[in-house]
Amino acid sequence: MLLLLLLAFPDLPLEDDLLERARRGDQIAITQIYEAFFEPIYQFIRWRVNDPGAAEDLTSEVFIKLLASLRGRHAPAHSLRGWLFRVARNVLHDHYQQTVTMDELDEDLPAPDGGNFEAQIMRALDADRVRHAVRMLPPDQQEVLILRFAQMLSLQDTAAAMGRSLNAIKSLQFRAIDTLRKVLVENQPEARYGSF
Repeated sequence: MLLLLLLAFPDLPLEDDLLERARRGDQIAITQIYEAFFEPIYQFIRWRVNDPGAAEDLTSEVFIKLLASLRGRHAPAHSLRGWLFRVARNVLHDHYQQTVTMDELDEDLPAPDGGNFEAQIMRALDADRVRHAVRMLPPDQQEVLILRFAQMLSLQDTAAAMGRSLNAIKSLQFRAIDTLRKVLVENQPEARYGSF
């Protein structure tokens, strides 16, 4: 079974209302957007940038772009999450001036809670296998898996973030999961206690 560690997305049931208030210049709404989305955007960028300080700077740039666009014609009209992640992708592309690849899934990911030491080690080994396998995927497949399962974006928000159609995201996700499954099967560690 795949072990994918998830970062909880902010619970924003009134996201459209929050966005509309921000577009009207409501400073409280802008602060709420920043507080709700800074960490998920930071983690998305951090997985691709090895330097925490640079990741913070790039994340701040995403929110500067949001502030600059709120009253303009490029302001998000809907799908704030998708818009923010799309801007984050563009910031990363500008940062690297090339195709974005996943650098590391590092120690910033949450550790499993509770359980005995041996079970925690086994979960960590499984997580390391998944991280290694994800790194072997093409960049667009890495990205769709991170957005869908680590950042818990909907298909629609992932499509908006990646600038693709909903059907293209479904197809890409299917291929990514299929490829990840094959990589994990091919790299399955041999049983330590095989039969004689």
